[in-house]
Amino acid sequence: MYRSAPFPTPTRTGTVPMQRRLTVVQLIPALNAGGAERTTLEIGRALVAAGHRSVVVSAGGRLVPQLEAEGSEHVPVDLGRKSLATLRHLGPLRRLLAEIRPDVVHARSRLPAWMGWLALRGMQPRPHFVTTVHGLNSPSVYSGIMARGERVVVVSQSVRDYVLRHYRVDPARLTVIPRGIDPADFPYGYRADEEWQGRFFAEFPQLAGAPLLTLPGRGTRLKGHRDAIELVAGLQARGVDVRLLLLGVIEPGREAYLEEIRQLAVARGVADRVAYAAPRADVRDVYAVSALVLQLSNKPESFGRTVVEAIAMCRPVLGYAHGGVGELLAELYPAGRVPPGDVDRLVERAAELLRVAPPIPPLTRYRLEDMQRATLALYAELAGVEASAAGR
Repeated sequence: MYRSAPFPTPTRTGTVPMQRRLTVVQLIPALNAGGAERTTLEIGRALVAAGHRSVVVSAGGRLVPQLEAEGSEHVPVDLGRKSLATLRHLGPLRRLLAEIRPDVVHARSRLPAWMGWLALRGMQPRPHFVTTVHGLNSPSVYSGIMARGERVVVVSQSVRDYVLRHYRVDPARLTVIPRGIDPADFPYGYRADEEWQGRFFAEFPQLAGAPLLTLPGRGTRLKGHRDAIELVAGLQARGVDVRLLLLGVIEPGREAYLEEIRQLAVARGVADRVAYAAPRADVRDVYAVSALVLQLSNKPESFGRTVVEAIAMCRPVLGYAHGGVGELLAELYPAGRVPPGDVDRLVERAAELLRVAPPIPPLTRYRLEDMQRATLALYAELAGVEASAAGR
């Protein structure tokens, strides 16, 4: 039988006394890295801070210690393996939910959503079932489970439009809750100190001496690394000297792709102006020394967290105007929008922004607390609890 950890006593001062405490179970394949995983921790943290019980069911991963340190409980069940063998976990999951008796079960990925939906069938009383569409998955019956939530959270207007276009779903069940960043992590006007800059440019000496363009993103074709290299070559042809950092492109198992990108830089005559890096913890310092942050995904993305991070710090962003990225740029930095795949226009706009970049006001939306508050309010509404009792 499952035994829960001792429930933490609420410590937040000034919180309105709660009618009752909520129990929320989040379902996700694993807790290693990614936007959905990060959001799982952020909502767990908010639930605990508001005096509620937070349980996460996943196969585990490197983020589990942090999750538990922040007061959530973790139950190791592999719900994300795409195999018929995963169905053996259906019975244990159903028993777990019957024992925990959650108010809300919140699924953040397709296979865990199927498992949760099947486990809840016929359960009385039945917990409220919520899904979040974090990405623009190919339309299919399999993906359609994400539109079956009693409430369906979508992370941008672009995702909302996508869901309505491809699935039969009552628009009233869709709730747009964008992801958010903590302004303390990306302070407005932040400057990297001289000691950090000394270490950074010693590590990447080829990046010194000219404006730095940074493209943060995994080592996949989706992220537009080729267009970034073409951008550097195009600027060079115009007599504009820049440097490029492909931040996060070095990943285990992506060696062939990395070599392909390196060879393109050689062929375009910009190999001495491009640096390649694995994911780094000092990303805000990298943003701070960047003249432009790039978002060049060649397919629409659901949101575009790096856009918000950079703009929060008052750094100009140049990106393709489609999906969630285009939506964010239209609202927060219209000068950085370029038609998708138009490298000539990309070069043109980059030259303009490097010459004179429009000012960026402090960010007043897309904050972490906004996302947490809206999600907890949704849980409260479904469970019939006053919003004040669901946390602030």
